[in-house]
Amino acid sequence: MAEWQRTHTCDQLREEHVGSTATLNGWVLTARDNGHQVFIDLRDRYGLTQVVFRKADDAELFACAQRLKAEWVLSVTGTVQKRLEGAARADIATGAIELEAKTLRVLNECPPLPFQVDEFGTELANEDLRLQYRYLDLRRRTLQKTLVLRHRLCKVIRDYMDANHFLEVETPLLGKSTPEGARDYLVPSRVFNGEFFALPQSPQLYKQLLMISGYDRYFQIARCLRDEDLRADRQPEFTQLDVEMSFVEREDVLSVMEKLAADIFDKCLGVKLPLPFPRLGYAEAMAKYGSDKPDLRFGLEIVDITDIAGASEAQFLKDAVAGGGVVRAINAKGGAAAFSNTALKPGGELPKVAETYKAKGLAWMKVEGGKFTGSTEKFFSDELKAKLKERLSAADGDLLLFVADKEAVVCDALGALRIHLATKLKLYKNWWDEKAEHEKAEKDKADAAKKKKEVYVPVPFQPRAEHFNFAWVLDFPMFTWNEEENRWDAMHHPFTAPMDEDLPNFWQNESLGKVRAKAYDMVLNGYEVGGGSIRIHRQDVQSRVFEIFGMTPEDAQGRFGFLLDALKSGAPPHGGIALGLDRWAMVIAGTTNIRDVIAFPKNQKARDLMTGAPAAVDARQLKELGVKLS
Repeated sequence: MAEWQRTHTCDQLREEHVGSTATLNGWVLTARDNGHQVFIDLRDRYGLTQVVFRKADDAELFACAQRLKAEWVLSVTGTVQKRLEGAARADIATGAIELEAKTLRVLNECPPLPFQVDEFGTELANEDLRLQYRYLDLRRRTLQKTLVLRHRLCKVIRDYMDANHFLEVETPLLGKSTPEGARDYLVPSRVFNGEFFALPQSPQLYKQLLMISGYDRYFQIARCLRDEDLRADRQPEFTQLDVEMSFVEREDVLSVMEKLAADIFDKCLGVKLPLPFPRLGYAEAMAKYGSDKPDLRFGLEIVDITDIAGASEAQFLKDAVAGGGVVRAINAKGGAAAFSNTALKPGGELPKVAETYKAKGLAWMKVEGGKFTGSTEKFFSDELKAKLKERLSAADGDLLLFVADKEAVVCDALGALRIHLATKLKLYKNWWDEKAEHEKAEKDKADAAKKKKEVYVPVPFQPRAEHFNFAWVLDFPMFTWNEEENRWDAMHHPFTAPMDEDLPNFWQNESLGKVRAKAYDMVLNGYEVGGGSIRIHRQDVQSRVFEIFGMTPEDAQGRFGFLLDALKSGAPPHGGIALGLDRWAMVIAGTTNIRDVIAFPKNQKARDLMTGAPAAVDARQLKELGVKLS
């Protein structure tokens, strides 16, 4: 071993090492010169150790230490010693000791950087700048902890899947373009000019073929790519846990996956999740929460009042009911004082939320002094008001909000309004917000103890099961009507099986809207964190689905002939699921930005600011591929 190589990481030295010699390697986090001593905090991905250089011990070494700057790379050898009384730090593992330097080797100097990479009392640099210099940003302790947590997440998954007899099998990255919803990323072939591979949106077809091949329990931590619009929790390339099982029904898949979820939360966060997760039908979720991925951390359930509203004198409500629409309401408990009448008028805060989702308006009433107030109350008789009060459990101080429209519009508008209200009324708190409050309180206690020359060991924050509200959403419609193209689309994907009891409707064109799918989504705190289905394993059923989507038998054979042939070759009943691993890491790490849990993410325009990708290529490469740019 070279003399400069470390004997310990920057997190390993303790009081039992006092008096021994150690060599540390790392980066300078901070350097402090008080004239006769230089203190540096030396950092690696494991932790932090304080190193001291004393002028009285070695003037030449001390002079070298005075040159040290942030992010220089060092090798330091010295003697481990106990810190002076009152100088110990309880917030780091090495806080009881320091390394008294005897030799120093500068392995690499560092010029002034475009931003400060620590997180101690400084605001983070602009995200685009940090993405441009991601190799610097990744030195931050928060990101390092997050990537360690992501590693732990994947390790727990692999251990659980192996223990439950699943085989990890890799599937191709270069495949055939198939219509699965989002746009494919295409790769031109050099060998077959004019033909293209597609990068996988998921391993869907390959994992079904593995079931037909007899590999009854498959999983893969798979890279997937979709050319779609981005947002805070979406990336063009992402990772999912892909799972498929043979000879199973829906409940078998749900049971395996919720036990995996419990294992992940136990081993990654120390949280014991109650099992089984609640089950909600799609229709129930939409009616009660206005969303197929409901956030169950708070109430604010949506209530149908179509019958009451239709009997009122409000013409806009009567027209909506007469036109086949619905009227539904939310009781924002205690919301009367939280929102002024101005915020409720057209163009105000709450109507804007509803109108974003195509609602024509937002009707409202308040309950104040035992009476209903607001511009809508005059259209309701005392009898109808009494019914409203009972159905909505209305009491003094409550705010009642109504939307009347087509059911889909009402669901979307009230679903969004429900989330907005919960945030404004502070009906829930993200666990990482509680963690931040807890850590601030613990730091204040430690600071107070330090002033008294006492040591206070901060109590770590422990998330609780109630911070994580899991549920399954079941019984989705199999098809949705595409009004723009006047045809049926798959709500999930074309390979999802219909419910057995709905098969009579499945074969009748006029009854397709009544067909439910053997599909299921796992939801957590308003996020869809997994989705899957029992697959079609009969060739005639799969061919019928392609027919419903407007494919001729020739089209279906050209696009999916390999699958149709395989389904005729002894396909077992099978089903599976995919969990969005990036989103799981995001929730467990306590962030709302998916870029925080990916080592080298793209920005919101799908560009890699660090490498400059995507970028132009030279004409020779295009010529080899037979590609011309317009």
